[in-house]
Amino acid sequence: MQISMTVNGSDVTSEIEPRVLLVHYIREVLGLTGTHWGCDTSNCGTCVVLMDGQPVKSCTVLAAMAAGHDIRTVEGLATGGTLDPVQQGFMEEHGLQCGFCTPGMMLTARALLDKNPHPDDAEIRQAISGQICRCTGYATIVRSVQWAAAHPAGPGRDDAPATDEVLAGTDTAVPDVAAETEDTEVKA
Repeated sequence: MQISMTVNGSDVTSEIEPRVLLVHYIREVLGLTGTHWGCDTSNCGTCVVLMDGQPVKSCTVLAAMAAGHDIRTVEGLATGGTLDPVQQGFMEEHGLQCGFCTPGMMLTARALLDKNPHPDDAEIRQAISGQICRCTGYATIVRSVQWAAAHPAGPGRDDAPATDEVLAGTDTAVPDVAAETEDTEVKA
């Protein structure tokens, strides 16, 4: 069968088998491997993408069901060469360790911030409650979303690094921990 949808702002049309899951379509047909495939039971949330702005577990959606919809993957978060505040927040507040859950967490956070630009801790935790992180203990993820809420995107933002700079590892400031003797607060 033939399906058409918008993925990260681009119209795509493909010939697929009706049984193909959206996660496999995104990864294998479109080659967007930022969407991870985890538990295969819809419990972990690593495969979350945005469908019409709402987080969905792409392992529970047939690609055919997504036809005609707007799909956004982690590759679609950065715009104009600038990281989304959620992506920047995950860097600033160390919201990832192994990174496997990170794309889904970031998309869920983006959907939350689009609905509620100033969520409190409980609202952030509720939003990400359908996703499992086995590494961070969630505190750094919550702080990452809080950082993004405090630094919303806007035209002319020059404090966010360009995506190619971050990905290439250039122009990334690493604070001197030894020089920060005044700020001894430990974040949990």
